[in-house]
Amino acid sequence: MIFISTAGKVGAEAARLLAGRGVPVRVLVRDEGKATELARAGVDVVRGDLGDPATVDAAVKGASAVVLVSPAVPAQELAVVDSAVRAGVDHVVKITSKASADSPIARRRDQTEIENGLIASGLGCTLLRNNAYMQNFLVLAPGIVKADGFGSSAGDGRVGMVDTRDVAAVAAEIAAAPAPHRGKTYWLTGPESLSYADAAAVLTKVLGRRIAYRPLTFEEQKRAMVDAGVPEVVAGMNAQALSLFAEGDSDWLTDDVPSIVGRRARSFEAFVTDHAAAFS
Repeated sequence: MIFISTAGKVGAEAARLLAGRGVPVRVLVRDEGKATELARAGVDVVRGDLGDPATVDAAVKGASAVVLVSPAVPAQELAVVDSAVRAGVDHVVKITSKASADSPIARRRDQTEIENGLIASGLGCTLLRNNAYMQNFLVLAPGIVKADGFGSSAGDGRVGMVDTRDVAAVAAEIAAAPAPHRGKTYWLTGPESLSYADAAAVLTKVLGRRIAYRPLTFEEQKRAMVDAGVPEVVAGMNAQALSLFAEGDSDWLTDDVPSIVGRRARSFEAFVTDHAAAFS
């Protein structure tokens, strides 16, 4: 059985893929009512909370592998690692990012702490360091619908964005057969590196109407996120990350997705096509 720590975009898709292959899979959720589709797909949905060690222990019991994905909260993810050690889990697939101990972004420093704790645990593990998610554009969708445009502090920086569905496919593949991937780190990207102006051009092409891109300052970006309901601390980290994009921080590509799943990574155009209704 494979345990998945949360049912977000990556976790839910990985669970669906594994269940579709007939692999027993369990996912931890706070609200079972929001996971009825996963249950119908054959996923074992259990109620619990990453902040409650007893529920994590119960959910991890019997698992041979864990897909560890959460909002990069060290105490929570390291608690899952501890549970995995107690349960005799063989392998952990850790969903992470471009983590570093000296990053100006707290979330990336937290990811480093989690990675180090996982490695120190002695469990077999694989790190999936992902570039920015294409699905982040879904947060911009209401503004694109309303104003036919969007702003960002990413400037002219290019980003090797990756679709969360491809991250989930890689995680599922490794969790189902972890031996060849033990101790390895993969850097997951899409097939192309795009600026946000390039992304606007793709949106224009797919949606059939002009979508404009306007550069924002760091403070404008942070304020826009806060006004959209994002907590101020998270908005600050997100704005920092976007400002780093402008400096080329995420202008990198790899072939790790196709090398593991045996097909081309999804393009941004394919992502927009699949989610066209959200932008319309």
